[in-house]
Amino acid sequence: MKVLLLKEPRESESEADPYIQELASCGHTASLIPVLSFKFVSLDHLSERLFEPERFGGLIFTSPRAVEAVKSCLDSQKHTHKWDAVKDKWNEKSVYVVGKATASLVVELGLSPLGEETGTADALARLILQRENQEIKPLFFPCGSIKREVLPTTLRDNHVPLETLTVYQTSEHPDLQNNITHYFTQQGVPASVAFFSPSGVSFCLDLVKRLSGSQLEQIKFASIGRTTADALKSHGLTVSCCAEKPTAKHLAAAITHALTSDL
Repeated sequence: MKVLLLKEPRESESEADPYIQELASCGHTASLIPVLSFKFVSLDHLSERLFEPERFGGLIFTSPRAVEAVKSCLDSQKHTHKWDAVKDKWNEKSVYVVGKATASLVVELGLSPLGEETGTADALARLILQRENQEIKPLFFPCGSIKREVLPTTLRDNHVPLETLTVYQTSEHPDLQNNITHYFTQQGVPASVAFFSPSGVSFCLDLVKRLSGSQLEQIKFASIGRTTADALKSHGLTVSCCAEKPTAKHLAAAITHALTSDL
């Protein structure tokens, strides 16, 4: 069955996207359309903070893009040798992450991540509260321009100090509308459409509804997590499945179950 994935491709072009691979192994034909466009900002300010670990009690990464901003900062300013000298100081502190994709990129920076199994910012906030107290120095949180406030609000409400810095801006991919229209024109209405962020819901859903027409109710709408599922429900849609964990394997299993449960 055909599955449309509204998500960003993996960074490595030499490897197939794991979501496409997992769905193929379940017998589905998946297509991927990039939803978001990213632009790094404030790299000078990011650099200053990265090389002053003594100012902070730890690091928080809730998206791969934030880690990529760090890598871009280090590469562009040729700070690799300098980074080797300070990353051990960061590793003496806690480096928190959400999800396996973010964790793997953090490892590539030479850092040791905590919390990759949490899966959501809410769960990560609970883990941080279990491990930290009000006496620590601020946790440094490089983030995107569109971020949920759950984690910052939870930490601040519990008096855990936090310093945020916007290091990338998020906007709609310039080819998104054309790519979705082309997909429906060439492939028809897919059996399932998977969303990966509330932003993706905002940018794509109206067009998907319009192009699906009378077949909209036949589509199994899938979500990578509860937050995205809530965004879909707020638009009046029935969410057929939500991944138990935000991984390719769990999403493929959820979509397969949804597609075969009516057979």
